[in-house]
Amino acid sequence: MVDGPATEADLLRWAESLAGCARTGLAFTESLYEQERFEEILHIAAEIRAASARGFDPNVQVEEWMEIVGHRTSGYVTPKATVGAVVGNDLGEILLVKRADSGIWLYPTGWADIGYSPAEVAVKEVNEETGIECVPERLITVIDGLRAGFTGIPLYSMVFLCRATGGVLQGHPLETAGVGWFGRDALPEPLAGGGSWVEQSFSAIEGDLAPTEFDMPRDWPEHPAPHET
Repeated sequence: MVDGPATEADLLRWAESLAGCARTGLAFTESLYEQERFEEILHIAAEIRAASARGFDPNVQVEEWMEIVGHRTSGYVTPKATVGAVVGNDLGEILLVKRADSGIWLYPTGWADIGYSPAEVAVKEVNEETGIECVPERLITVIDGLRAGFTGIPLYSMVFLCRATGGVLQGHPLETAGVGWFGRDALPEPLAGGGSWVEQSFSAIEGDLAPTEFDMPRDWPEHPAPHET
């Protein structure tokens, strides 16, 4: 449910939801009639995405969506996944990376790799991006990136609290433009997301055992009961 006028984030979420349903339908249907309907839904979704004021070309967007339609199970559309790591040291500082692509500062994070558990990805990303070795201690947050408004694609982000155990601080030459340890009162700028994650991160580093944060379910319209046969 949306209270008030739809926002750019609302339009983007609706477009991606419709496109996901249509692409999944195309992956499973064997009916030419249904295929045409799903393709029509893709065009509607592309128009909605274009209306989100992000400058998308609807025809190009439909072509891109159609190119990645799989077959049956492989075509079932799900969010992508990323894993991040809030790493603290004995001084209570946080390990941050300056992203080479955007120039913003954030904790180490990357796409979830096949063959690794989420915690293993966290350790791997930290070492690859910063040269620091660490051990994961607990999961501190699970975020729907599209809902949070920091991504333009369906994405779930898992963030672990990790403790540094060794290594030599050295940024990845392609992925980072800077790395470093920073105290709460000496953070670099600009911070990703306006630094909305800073308080939670330092609280976790300082030993706050708050429960894992996650997006609470929204109030959805009730679905009509299925017809009895």
